[in-house]
Amino acid sequence: MMKELVEKFGEQLSEGLSIGESATLTLSKNEIKNVLISGMGGSGIGGIIASEITSHESKIPVSVSDTYTIPEYINSDSLVIVSSYSGDTEETLQSLAYALEKGAKIVCISSGGKLIQIAKEKNLDHIVIPSGMPPRACVGYSLVQIFYILNFFGIINDNFKNDIKASVELLKTEQQNIQNEAREVAKVLSQKLPIIYASYGYEGVLVNFRRQLNENAKMLCWYSVLPEMNHNELVGWTKKDENLAVVFLRNDTDHKRIGKRMEIVKEIVSKYTPNIVEIYSKGNSQIEKSLYLVHMGAWVSVFLAEMNNIDADEIEVIKYLKKELESFKE
Repeated sequence: MMKELVEKFGEQLSEGLSIGESATLTLSKNEIKNVLISGMGGSGIGGIIASEITSHESKIPVSVSDTYTIPEYINSDSLVIVSSYSGDTEETLQSLAYALEKGAKIVCISSGGKLIQIAKEKNLDHIVIPSGMPPRACVGYSLVQIFYILNFFGIINDNFKNDIKASVELLKTEQQNIQNEAREVAKVLSQKLPIIYASYGYEGVLVNFRRQLNENAKMLCWYSVLPEMNHNELVGWTKKDENLAVVFLRNDTDHKRIGKRMEIVKEIVSKYTPNIVEIYSKGNSQIEKSLYLVHMGAWVSVFLAEMNNIDADEIEVIKYLKKELESFKE
């Protein structure tokens, strides 16, 4: 199932555009002075990616929350986008309750569940996306809706629509090349502990890549962003360890000094592990480049699952955790 869902990522983006175009939203009574995107896991990653991409355009702060609470500054001048694919994520539902108490303007994104039920009961704006899939395979749906919501409230312009359409065409054209490269990357990462590096502005892509490896390939992994890692993590590279595999996500638009830092870091880590691979994005915008790398990471995780004879769909440990939490009374 997961492999088929990954393959249809471009179609999901196209469908997301159609859903966004037909969404019915209402303006806030107050001027929006800040935005909070609340979501967990696959439902929340769209918020991280969107907040980075829109930071170059938005005149107000767009932040992300991935826990039970929301910042104290949230009030009636805030826009809170609540995203839960299942509609039953307990952390997100608690955040929604706090946002309601604060009187914030709220827009919900979900396939159903309690979130849509509450949205209807409270007369909250909401966008319904297709159901029946693992949340981590539905990043395209939630991300596109977040862009539409930000656009509706005048926080970003319409350019994202053409960028997403261009991304769909790019992924279609490059599909075979992406799969071929992803297989080669998977070979380098197989039976290793992956470490992923990228420039600032692409942390959401890094987070998504790590989570895809966690859930689909059942692998531990860590990531860091440049230039920050140059001021701390770099010092940790002191021992040879061939069980480590490093992936550099590169963009031709990365800051020139970030590019130079990447080259120096690659030179340094090559002294401690021979397992190093670089993935260069394609596309003309940050949206295109981000979605290209998101798609590449998903394919890498699926191919790793195949190589190691692992069921990419299985998440029994998360189901166990949720079951145990159901019996926990505060």
